[in-house]
Amino acid sequence: MIFPVPAFLWAFTMRVNRYRIAVMLLAGIALLTSLSLAQSSTASSTTKKTTTHKSHHKRKPRGQQKMDAQRAQSIQEALVREHYMEKPTGKWDATTQQALQKYQSDNGWQSKVVPDSRALIKLGLGPDNDHLLNPEKAMTATPPAHTDADPKK
Repeated sequence: MIFPVPAFLWAFTMRVNRYRIAVMLLAGIALLTSLSLAQSSTASSTTKKTTTHKSHHKRKPRGQQKMDAQRAQSIQEALVREHYMEKPTGKWDATTQQALQKYQSDNGWQSKVVPDSRALIKLGLGPDNDHLLNPEKAMTATPPAHTDADPKK
């Protein structure tokens, strides 16, 4: 037996069903969106791991790694001229390093294997001053000795 449903109750039931359908549809869309975002973030994080792994290659060393043969030859010739070596070989070897260390320590400078700039300048291998207008008054030269005389008197 079928019972008749009053008209106002029928309209209310239809509105509630429409509301439920709309809510279910929005919940389904939200669920699908969150799943697709989760999959794309998983894929991008996998990609990031492989790219960061590839970037761990050996770095190129900085700075000068060895002495140039022509520069070693000129330093050795200057050390021979100053009587710290017997003959130049053109190679930056232990004999050259020891001679340069002795030259630098005799002048009161650091005695590392690396050539000191003051040692190179004193050996005549420093910067070229030909481009200067007044090389004798340039800041590269040693300052003149001060006297005790007062110039104001």
